[in-house]
Amino acid sequence: MSAIPPCDSAAINQAMERKVPKTFDRFSGAVTRAVGSPFAFGLASAAVLLWAATGPMFHFSENWQMVINTGTTIVTFLMVFLIQQAQNKDGVAVHLKLNELLASHRDASNRLVSIEDLDENELRTLRAFYGRLAKLAADNGGLKESHSLDEAEALDDMKDAAQQRQRAPSPRAEPTTAETKEHSS
Repeated sequence: MSAIPPCDSAAINQAMERKVPKTFDRFSGAVTRAVGSPFAFGLASAAVLLWAATGPMFHFSENWQMVINTGTTIVTFLMVFLIQQAQNKDGVAVHLKLNELLASHRDASNRLVSIEDLDENELRTLRAFYGRLAKLAADNGGLKESHSLDEAEALDDMKDAAQQRQRAPSPRAEPTTAETKEHSS
């Protein structure tokens, strides 16, 4: 009897871990594109019309109603997973593209790279942060005036200081010695 070669289960698991998600990804992408087509919509509409047309033949029985209910429930249940897979992939791709744009632009704030990993409270804080930025930019001459909150706050502080200097009464300057001599003569 010949011996069966030992099985390298780790190698098989690694191959399966790469192959299964890749296959599912391709499958979900193809199905999502197919069911989002006008042809698929027409096919689904035709199926519903055919079902409705057979109602009188089956006397609108409970079994007749169960056919459409069961069919649509199964299709909906399975499509949720396929569409979610496609949405997840598209979402990651969009975030990566946006991260690349942020990282490559000299004036962009790198605080936003990987913002999708923040929790809801952190996102609310950032929304308030950028709301302040928009208000400062609007107050300082337009939304295109500054690139970051730090820059906008520094500009706002400079403007406030300049306005305070303009409003402050200027102290009366003491006359110079030459002016004093001219007035006394």
